[in-house]
Formats: sequence, structure tokens, C-alpha cells
Amino acid sequence: MDNFVINGGHELFGEVNISGAKNAAVAIIPAAILADDLVRIENIPQISDVQLIIEILDRMGAEIKLVNKNTIEIDTSNINYQSVPYELTSHFRASYYLIGAMLGRFYQAEVAMPGGCNFGVRPIDQHIKGFEMLGADIDIVDGMVCAKAEKLMGTSIYMDVVSVGATINIMLAAVKSRGLTIIENAAKEPHIVDLANFLNSMGADVRGAGTDVIKIRGVEKMHGCTYSIIPDQIEAGTYMVAAAACGGDVLIKNVIPKHLESISAKLEEAGAEVIEYDDAVRVTRFKSLNKCNVKTMPHPGFPTDMQPQMAVLLSVANGTSILSESVWDNRFQYVGQLLRMGADIQVDGKVAVIVGKPKLTGVTVKATDLRAGAAMIIAGLVAEGTTVVEDIAYVDRGYEDVVEKLALLGADIKRVEVKEEKTVQSVG
Repeated sequence: MDNFVINGGHELFGEVNISGAKNAAVAIIPAAILADDLVRIENIPQISDVQLIIEILDRMGAEIKLVNKNTIEIDTSNINYQSVPYELTSHFRASYYLIGAMLGRFYQAEVAMPGGCNFGVRPIDQHIKGFEMLGADIDIVDGMVCAKAEKLMGTSIYMDVVSVGATINIMLAAVKSRGLTIIENAAKEPHIVDLANFLNSMGADVRGAGTDVIKIRGVEKMHGCTYSIIPDQIEAGTYMVAAAACGGDVLIKNVIPKHLESISAKLEEAGAEVIEYDDAVRVTRFKSLNKCNVKTMPHPGFPTDMQPQMAVLLSVANGTSILSESVWDNRFQYVGQLLRMGADIQVDGKVAVIVGKPKLTGVTVKATDLRAGAAMIIAGLVAEGTTVVEDIAYVDRGYEDVVEKLALLGADIKRVEVKEEKTVQSVG
């Protein structure tokens, strides 16, 4: 068990390279099942969610070769159909993409209900609806999602709510179905476009990704390819907010600036300067931060995965800000941790009212989920004194080399191993 120990109060200066997108990688890697061939995937982030999905494919019989730190080759030609137990899915939500991929290749799947960050109900009813409309029978037995189909037939599927996970899962199941599948009210996030590009590189026929109507014409066979994952929008946004919150001058490299426009706009409104380059953004802030109102929305709106980080920035901005969450319930679980650091935040349902304070104070806090963990790191960076962040396994799920990257920017942050105390029972 490790903690992050942060001595705050330092401005950030320098350059940081952004890793491959977590949310794209955890969809693209299981999609390799559909190829029945060798695929080479580049720009893979070194994070625990990726390691878990690779481990699952390895157990299923895929031949996996680590080419270098961020490149793997996956040969799924000899992969075996088998169920995926809870012990492998309990730590990350994206394990449910195995259902769509396995259904697409084997016409059956048996995958334990996923785990991951615990903030509110994350139903998979839209996933199930899509699979059933494609022709699969779905049962949930003892926590296992059991899907089976004699064949999959293209159809028109209207999503009752905009769901990134369901959009991706239906894409995976539909690419080898017979005929045309149309997904209406589809999610438009960058990693959905990235998955579509990967599937097309393997011979699929997916059109319209990035819009709210995706059309998929089924193909009989898919083949291997070489593909590079897009940069991580949320990792980039996290370093952008850190630079703005701490002050200084940071160049964030290996990004797609268009993916960051909603984040850039709010940082500029809050008093930072954001300059866009071809594949980088520069964030500078040498004056006081201003209040601003933020509402999370599906892409291209402000990402829900950036909401906790932005809350930290607004906690030290001048004035009162309103932060509204429109995507997930209970995403304000981290607020209690910020209150311990001296923040002034009141939460009413999906709305937080944040009164900016001159400073936060370092204390011991917990990462209540992945993005909340990132927020605790930023809070530690801006706070006076020492902050200890516990439960950092959440952070390891989505951020590669976060300590090393922040240290290069001048942050005083260390990963410290905590030895568990052994309980000695007395007899007598």
C-alpha cells in the first residue's frame, strides 16, 4: 500500500508529455478479439486498468508480446472462449467491453458485472438493450452477464440516454453482424472515434463516429493492423488544471487541442492563459483566479471526469462558483476531503456551491475514486503544508507516472510505501 506525500505551495514550470488515452485503450484492447489475427497497438498507457485487460486476454489464450513500454502486439488467432470471473472484473468498469467483443466473435459471452469507481449507479441496461436488438439473449445469473446468439443481425437502435459505454459495446458486437446497424443518440466522445478508427483499420465498416448517428455495416472477417491510441484528454486536462491552480507556465505536449476546448475555455474564464499549438497547449497563470460556473455535459461539453479537478481550482478562486453535475449521481463524494483542507463547498444534489478561499491546508485525505484522486493531488499541490493522499490505487488506474511527471514540473511529491501494522493479540 502506497501514499502520495505532497508539500504544496510551488508553482509549476516546464513540459509534460501526455500518455495514451485510458478510455480508448480499455475499449481498443478487447476489440482485438474481433480480428482473429495479430494487431500492434501503440501509445498504450502504463496504468492498472490496461494491465488488467491484457491479463484477461492472456488468460483467454491470446499471445501477447510487449514490444516496448507503450507498444504491445496481440495475436488472438488462438484465443479460447471462456467466462471472465469477478476476480478479474471487480477493479475496473471497462471490463464490460469484453461482452460486446466476445459476442461479436464467438456469439456468446459470460462476463462478471464490472467494478471500478464507486459513485452512483452505473446501469448496463442500454448495453443489454442493444445486444438484444442485435439478436442476443441476455441473462444475469449470480452476477454474471450471460449473452448468447445464434446469429447477430443489424438493426436500428435508439439509445434512451447518451451512454459512452453502451455505444462502444454495441459497436463491438455489431461490426461482424449481418447487415446494417444504426445507433441513434450515440455518444460522441473522442475515444469512440478512436475505437471506430481502430475497428476500420481491422476491416470494419463504421461511419459517423463523433456524431450522434453511427452506421455499422457488418463484415464477415476482420484482420490485423498497427494502430496508435490518441492522447488522453482527461490526463491532459488534469495537468492543465494543475498548472492553472498552482500558477506558473506549463507546456502540455502530445495532445489534440480540439479535444480540450471546453476545458481551455473554462480555464481562460477563471484567469489562466491557454495557447494552442498543433499538438500541445501551454497554460500560464500569474494573476488571481476568478470564479466561474461549470456544468458537466456529454462531449463536446465540459467532461464529468474533469469535475473534481475543477472543484479544487474553484476552491481557491475569488468569489462564489456554481459547479453542476449532469452526468453521474453522487460524484461529489470527494467534497468531504476538500472540506477537511479548509474548502468552503456546499452540495445540494447535483449542484455544488463553492466559495473561494485564500488557501487550503495540507492534511491526510483519501482518493474516493480515480478523478477524485487526481483532485486530491492538485489540492495538495496548492495547499500550505503537507498533504498525504491515501487509497492511491484509484489514481494508478488512470494516470501513468504521475509522480515523475509532476516532479519534473517542480512539484514536491513522492510515493511512499506504507507498511501495514500487524495486530498482536494477547492471550490471558
